[in-house]
Amino acid sequence: MHEVKDTQRAVVRIGFDGRVHKTFRGPKAQERFTNEVRVLRHLEARGCDFVPRLLESDPAALKIVTTNCGSIVDQLNPERMKELFDELETYGVRHDDAFLRNVTYRATDGRFCLIDFEFATLLDEPTPSKKR
Repeated sequence: MHEVKDTQRAVVRIGFDGRVHKTFRGPKAQERFTNEVRVLRHLEARGCDFVPRLLESDPAALKIVTTNCGSIVDQLNPERMKELFDELETYGVRHDDAFLRNVTYRATDGRFCLIDFEFATLLDEPTPSKKR
């Protein structure tokens, strides 16, 4: 496997088969793992085609395996980047980490894609009511 990212929050590797292996660690790792799994399942159910597909999840190891959404993007027009993150919201998700580091380019169809949903918010999820 080829290591792509090794930070305090996660280790990301790309397997020889092209699949992306992400292991969560550090502060709130369980919470971030659970959120990313929930968001990726939501986006797949909504038919969003510019995000990775969740192939496997292992709660005990805090690890997910996803499809590969292309290569890292070094530059992108700020207006185009805003359009991309706004488009995600039409699928009921706000990314909440809307930076260039979370944009990839899929050369097979010329599509910009979004990755890393550990901080994302489901927009149509009910807000917990306050107890009185």
